[in-house]
Amino acid sequence: MTDKPLSGRITLVTGATRGIGYHAALALAEAGSHIIALGRTQGALEDLDDAITKTGGECTLVPMDLKNFDGIDQLGGIINDRWGRLDGLFGNAGVLKDLMPSNQIEPKDFEEIMAVNMMANYRLIRSLDPLLRESEAGRALFVTSSVALGGRAFWGAYAASKAALEVFVNSYAEEVGITNICVNLLNPGGTATKMRAKAMPGEDPSTIPQPEELAPLIVDMLSPSYKENGGRINFRDTEYFKAR
Repeated sequence: MTDKPLSGRITLVTGATRGIGYHAALALAEAGSHIIALGRTQGALEDLDDAITKTGGECTLVPMDLKNFDGIDQLGGIINDRWGRLDGLFGNAGVLKDLMPSNQIEPKDFEEIMAVNMMANYRLIRSLDPLLRESEAGRALFVTSSVALGGRAFWGAYAASKAALEVFVNSYAEEVGITNICVNLLNPGGTATKMRAKAMPGEDPSTIPQPEELAPLIVDMLSPSYKENGGRINFRDTEYFKAR
């Protein structure tokens, strides 16, 4: 039995330069997948590439701001020309901004939150769906949040973006139900990332899961053997969390 369950697969990861995205990209590469890593910072992408190369993995770097919707549209064509398919999509990138009352959110901040957390994922689905259909087992996974399930004071814009993402992703999952694609949502819960530190500045990060702890679950959910479609998986409800 191979120890590279994703050997030969191609997986795109957004927000790949830090936190959950970084460790997911590294773990996916270690499992055998070629990584298409998206991030805004060239230097951070190169650091990821160095880490993946040290494990014997392969990575293609795509410096891109996800608000560049035309770039996302072009990305599908570029991937098609080079590989003709895409096996996995991990929509991880997200923006929080400052927490504040809903009536005080600056329009530019609200628009950026919706652009990165919702619109970019819509554009990724639009651009990459034909490539996922070319895979023998296309898998797509998007990061959500517990705040998407109901109103929470000061979280209005972020919660709205994640609620919209959940509805859209669930609709997409229903639409591909008879295809080779499985589409799911992952709720990491509180994780020791920079975003979490900004939201909870007084929290001791050692008391909550580290980003690398989610990586094995992400590898599992983007593997051909993972058959669930339309699920919303809470990390804390999985064996990966219970075994920590």
